[in-house]
Amino acid sequence: MAGRECYHCKQWVEEGEPHDCWTTTETALTADLSEDLRDAWDRLRETAAEFGDQRVYASHNSIMFSRKACYFFVRPKKSFLEVCVFLGRPLKAPQVRRSEASSKSKFYSIIQLRHRDEVEAPITDWLREAYEYADPSSGGSVDPPKKATRRPPKTSKRSTTRARKTTRSSRTPASRTKRAKRH
Repeated sequence: MAGRECYHCKQWVEEGEPHDCWTTTETALTADLSEDLRDAWDRLRETAAEFGDQRVYASHNSIMFSRKACYFFVRPKKSFLEVCVFLGRPLKAPQVRRSEASSKSKFYSIIQLRHRDEVEAPITDWLREAYEYADPSSGGSVDPPKKATRRPPKTSKRSTTRARKTTRSSRTPASRTKRAKRH
């Protein structure tokens, strides 16, 4: 029969058959978790829900938590939950696997959770900080505006050289006549 292979999920799709591999759900992403990971996920979800108004949705292999912008997401893996938190500063702690800049003003930090008991301070504090950072208009922390620095206008080497030559040649009339005789 006629059909095609989906370029994204590599699944064979028959002609006329509806296919949307981009759509996923939170339930589908957490269905195969072990009991420990399921407990950790439930506690993480409950903790985030206590922060206040937000949107929770599944996207590809992640479950996103966002206000005006995504403030953290979770990638369920076979042996751990990979939590990526967005803050205005890099995190330095034993729980943090990696922390790097994601833009000029944001840093992402990767944390791996394997058990429910790991969902406590300082991780919950970082999540709350990220929640507040994601919507500065509601009292979250905002980076102070950078002070504008004025730089002198750039001049090309050519114009600088010409300026030096004119300065030298205009110093004494004798130097001008010597230069004219050379040429």
